[in-house]
Parts: sequence; structure tokens; C-alpha cells
Amino acid sequence: MKSMTVVVVGGGVVGFSTAVCIAEALPYCSVTLIADRFTPDTTSDVAAGILICSPFPDIPLEQQQRWFKETIDHLLPIAQSEQASEAGVFLSSGWQIHKELPADKVPFWSAFVLGFRIMTDRELKRFPDHKFGQAFTTVKCECSNYLPWMEKRFRKAGGQVVKQKVNDLQELSSQGYDVIVNCSGLGAKSLVGDSQVYPVRGQVLKVQAPWLQHFIRDGEGQSYIYPGMHSVTVGGTRQVDDWRLEVDPEDSQDILERCSSLEPSLSRARVLGVSVGLRPSRKNVRVEREMVLLGSRQVPVVHNYGHGGWGVTLSWGTALEALGLVRKCLHEVRPRARL
Repeated sequence: MKSMTVVVVGGGVVGFSTAVCIAEALPYCSVTLIADRFTPDTTSDVAAGILICSPFPDIPLEQQQRWFKETIDHLLPIAQSEQASEAGVFLSSGWQIHKELPADKVPFWSAFVLGFRIMTDRELKRFPDHKFGQAFTTVKCECSNYLPWMEKRFRKAGGQVVKQKVNDLQELSSQGYDVIVNCSGLGAKSLVGDSQVYPVRGQVLKVQAPWLQHFIRDGEGQSYIYPGMHSVTVGGTRQVDDWRLEVDPEDSQDILERCSSLEPSLSRARVLGVSVGLRPSRKNVRVEREMVLLGSRQVPVVHNYGHGGWGVTLSWGTALEALGLVRKCLHEVRPRARL
């Protein structure tokens, strides 16, 4: 009989990473993951899933480096294992190019990707509108594969999955959970009343272009080409406070034009589909704990959300941080549980 109960709210890459971390590290816990949407209907499914990052302004850079390093250290062995194709995790090489010299020529994550270097003048000739570039190999994680694989791993560790919409944390009070973990992404706006959470709309196209082997990303993050397992993802849009989930044909045309200017052969690629996702953005990702009054009980709630476009990139690192907070909560709850 497992003595402690934990519930994780959220079925995206952050939710499942956190649930797996807790279930595998704390075998004495019964862990339940609750979400109203699962793959292929999550924001994570729209994500290109390539490990690269921009810094959050008010979080120590060392902490962000740790999150990035822990995530890539978790994914690299998967990419190099027999599980790679099922998990949708593999190495991807390419270029990040800049129209102007960036303030940070060597980004904070550069030591953790493979073979990071500044592009040569000869390489940059291919991109005449760009003055500077970085070449490296990183990990790409395709959530349409990775999320089912993580769910299987979670269930193997004894986790339970429930499809249910949670509108208010009070709805969980009758279940008597020892700890609640909030990985609700954009849902945190209503679930915990966080007014700092806002959507950044992203539209991407999947195209058939098997001849493309290297990613190309404009340093501003607006235009990108990411070859994947079954298709090439081309994007994108960054439309702040835009809640539209329907496809915008004008955005699709603009994306194709921008990406074809970087990679002319894309103009001959067949479009396989178009997807829209709302990045759960926040000035700073929120990984912290608080006590919340649920019914007549004070219950510890661990928050892990607000990753914006970096959910895949930081998923395992922030999950490990959330796990540490859950441990502390359980340590404080456990003496009372014995009474």
C-alpha cells in the first residue's frame, strides 16, 4: 500500500516529465496525472521540440543552465538508445543565423549542445541577409512520439492517468491528495488565477522535403526549418495575446515565403498539414511551492508552468526541480500522516 498521494495536473511535456520524475524517484507515492487533453491535442504536439533556449529575465542564469543541461542529459541517452525511434528523440545539426550581431554570441546553453562553434564566412554566404551565425548539434524531441512513450513509462512506474478537466483546485480537495503539482500551462491563468500567464500563438506547417537534413533558425525565432522523422516543420508565428486556434491562410503563405528565402528548395515542397498552438508564456517560468486552503485543509501545491516556447527544452530540468519541492512537501506532511 503506497502511503502518500500526489496528483499532477497537465498532460503536456512538462506534466508528463514531472509525473515520471515523481513516480520513478518516489516509489512509496501513488501518483495520478489528470488532464482534459492528451496527445495529439496538446500544445506540446505543435512544438518543433528542438533544444535551444532564450533566457528568462529574472531567473539566475546558473539555474536556467542547470535546467537545460539536465534536460539534454536526459534526452541524449534516449537518442543514442534502441528506444530512439519509438520515443521520437534524435540528434539534429544545423545553424542559427542572425541579421545583426547578437549581444550574446555564445549563448548560455552553448556548452551543453554538441560541437558549438561560430559559423565561417563561407557558411554564411548561403544567407546573404545575415551577418553572424552559430553551428551546433542538439536534440530534437517529437512530442507526438515522446508523449505516448512517456505515458507508457509513467504507467510502468505505477502511475495512473485520468482524463478530466480540472477548473478549480477546490475540485481536488475531496480526493485528499498530500501534494498537488500544477503543470497546467496556459490553464494556470484560470486554474490558479495567474494573470501573468498569456498565450503566444504559434502556427507551423509540416512539409515533405526529405532532402533537407539540417535545421535553419533565424536568431529572432520567427522563421525556422526543422527536419524531423516524418516531415519538416517550417514556421512560424509569435502572436502575443492571440487566442485563435484556427489556421490562418495568410500566416501559412507568409511562413512559406520567409522560409523559402532561407531555403529556396522549400518552394517545391508539398504541404502535409498546418497546426496551431498557444505557447503558455510568462515573463518568468514558475517553479515554486505554496500552501493553498482546499476545503478545511492546507495543501501544498507545487507549480511548474509558464515555459513559453521552451517547454520541451527545459522539461526534465524543471521537472527535477519540482520533484525536489515535492520531496520537501512530503517530508513536512509525512509526520502528520502518521498521526
